[in-house]
Amino acid sequence: MRLARAFALVGLMGGVAGALSLAAGPVVLGLLFVGFAGSFAAFQWLEVTADQDLSATSLIAGLLAFALGAFAVVGDMQVAAACGVAMTILLALRAQLHSWIQGLTWAEIKAVLVLLAMTFLLLPVLSDHPVDPWQVLNPRELRLFAILIAGISFGGYVAIRLFGDRLGVILASVAGGIASSTATTMALSRLARVHSHAWPILVAGILAAGAAMMVRVGLVVSILNRLIAEFLIFPILAGVLVQTVGALVLAFRKSGQKAPFHKLSNPLEIGTALKLALFMAALLLAGKPLQHAFESTGLLALAAASGIVDVDAASVSITRMNVNEISPLLAAYAIGLAVAVNTLSKVVMSLYIVGWRCAAAVGLVNSLAISAGGAMFYLHAQQDW
Repeated sequence: MRLARAFALVGLMGGVAGALSLAAGPVVLGLLFVGFAGSFAAFQWLEVTADQDLSATSLIAGLLAFALGAFAVVGDMQVAAACGVAMTILLALRAQLHSWIQGLTWAEIKAVLVLLAMTFLLLPVLSDHPVDPWQVLNPRELRLFAILIAGISFGGYVAIRLFGDRLGVILASVAGGIASSTATTMALSRLARVHSHAWPILVAGILAAGAAMMVRVGLVVSILNRLIAEFLIFPILAGVLVQTVGALVLAFRKSGQKAPFHKLSNPLEIGTALKLALFMAALLLAGKPLQHAFESTGLLALAAASGIVDVDAASVSITRMNVNEISPLLAAYAIGLAVAVNTLSKVVMSLYIVGWRCAAAVGLVNSLAISAGGAMFYLHAQQDW
C-alpha cells in the first residue's frame, strides 16, 4: 500500500512537471526529471543497502511513473494510461513472473526469441506490395501468415504446460486447430499410437482442432467477403456444434488415464509454419491459371486438392480471386468443399497412423459434422436459387 501511494504521488508529480513545462518550456521538464531521478535513485540506494536486497524494479517503476505522468499532460493521455496499466500488471505479477521465468527451458527461451525476431526484425523489412505478374503474392502477408501459425503453436505449448491433462489437451488442440488442424491431427495421432490408453482424450483433441479450423475459416471469410460468408455461416455452425459435442463426450468420459502431453518438447513449429505459408503461396499462384483454364471445374478441383493439406490457403485464395469473377455461391461451395475434404482427410490420417478404433470415432463424428453442414448449405442454396 505504501509503495502504491508513493508511485501515485510520483505520477502526479510528473503531471505537474508536464503542466509547468507547457508554460515555461521543455527545459523545465528535463531539469525536474533529472532532479527527481537523482534524489529517487539516492533514496533507493539507501533502501537497498539497508535491506540487502539488490533490485532495480522500484527505481525503474518510479522513473516510469514520473515520465507517464508528464506524458499524460504533454503527450497522449490514452497511451500514458495504457502504459500505466501495463506497468501495474507487471508489478502485481512480479512473484509469478519470477517463478515462471525460473521454470523456462532453453528450448522455450529460444522459441520466444525466434518468434520475436520473425515479428519485429524480419516482418517490417518485407515488401507490402505484390511481387508477381498476377498481383496475388504479397511477401509481408505470407510472412504474417507464418508468424501467426508459429505464435499460435507456441500458445498451445504454453497451454499444455500451464493446464496439463484434459483441459491442457483441449486448449492446445484448439490453439493448434486455429494454426493448422492437419498438423495437430498428425501430432495427436502419433501420441495416440504410442499412448493407446489415452486415445479418447486425444481423439477429442482431434475433433476440437477440427471445430477450431471451421471457426477460423468462417472468421477469415467473414472478414474478407461477407457475401460468401452468408452461405457458409450456418453450415459452419452446424459442423462446429457436432464436433464440439463429440469432443466433450470423449474428453470427459471416465477413463482414469492422464494424457501424455507433458512429454512434448517442441514449443514452436517454425518448419510447419513456413511450409504452410509456401503452400499458400503456391495455391495463390495456381488459382488464377486454373480458374481461367477450367472456370468453375478448375476452382472446385483446386479447393478439393488443397483441402487435403490445408484449408486456409484455399479459403483465402478463393475469397480473394472471386471479386467480380465468380459468384459468391460458387465460391462458398468451393470453400465448403475444401473444409469437407480436410475434415475427411483426418479420418484417413488417424486410420493410417493409429488404427481403426481412433479412425472410427473420428470418422463417425466428422461424417455427422459434414452431413449437418451440407444439409444447412443445401437449404440455404435452395432459397437463393
